[in-house]
Amino acid sequence: MHPDITRRKFLFQFGFTIAAIPFFSCKTTKNSGSGAVPGLQLGYSAITWGGNDVQAIKDIAALGFKGVQLRSNILKEYGSKPQEIKALLRQYHLDVPMFSSGNANINTGNDEAVIKTHVDNATFVKAIGGKNMQVTNSSRPKQGNPTTEDLQKYGRLINEVGKRTRDMGVQTHYHNHMGQLGQTTEEVQIILENCDSNNVRLLLDVAHYHQGGGDAVKAIDQYKSRIDALHLKDVRPKPGADPEAYTFVELGQGKVDLPGIFKALSNINFKGWGIVELDSVPAKEKSPVQCANISKSYLTSQGIEFN
Repeated sequence: MHPDITRRKFLFQFGFTIAAIPFFSCKTTKNSGSGAVPGLQLGYSAITWGGNDVQAIKDIAALGFKGVQLRSNILKEYGSKPQEIKALLRQYHLDVPMFSSGNANINTGNDEAVIKTHVDNATFVKAIGGKNMQVTNSSRPKQGNPTTEDLQKYGRLINEVGKRTRDMGVQTHYHNHMGQLGQTTEEVQIILENCDSNNVRLLLDVAHYHQGGGDAVKAIDQYKSRIDALHLKDVRPKPGADPEAYTFVELGQGKVDLPGIFKALSNINFKGWGIVELDSVPAKEKSPVQCANISKSYLTSQGIEFN
């Protein structure tokens, strides 16, 4: 073979190899980051829209999220006409990964009425095409910590809720929450130990868990067999004299170890919903859409893809 031809062939092959390296490296960097969670489906909670759920559905779909978490406040207008919400969800190609069913309180004197409320809500959830709902509570004492007996009682109550909704095809989830039974890691554990994992799953709220003194990264591994969905949420201390005051903020604007959370989800091969939640806009000059865009940009920066 002529030496010039050999040289040209070598340079061509070498040049092709060099040209390919940056492209391969960029792709590898993007997919191997701590935030890459292939099985994560992204939803957004309508709570930020303050009850304007129809607008929330439209905005959340436009932002590229695949699911919307609705709340029991929607029942006032649409409880008797779930087909209208189902049609709207279909129009905007949104799933309902979770429904906020409200408080399931202990010591009301009528557990059966409490249970019935959530069973009725499950009927609505099923009618709009949902399969999951969360329960909270307002049963925490105003002074001091709850007793172990009350935490056990709460676990048994929501277990009965979950047993009945599961028979209907709707899964009940316990939502850990500041200011409620289940504020601390120890309280969460006692509650979950007193309900069957088949009847009650854990909707882990990473910001509430963090604010309650817990490590949400460790919680993902601890409760990995019980988590099908979680609230992606951030929180930071509120300026002022009260060291316990806090504000929920857009993702990446607070103190929650979100990169660690994404890595933990990847490590357990998580396949479920991550629902971004922001209770209200943290600054009055912002809109719900602006806040959602901030969180979306943060997710993208962490390698989380909007499929």
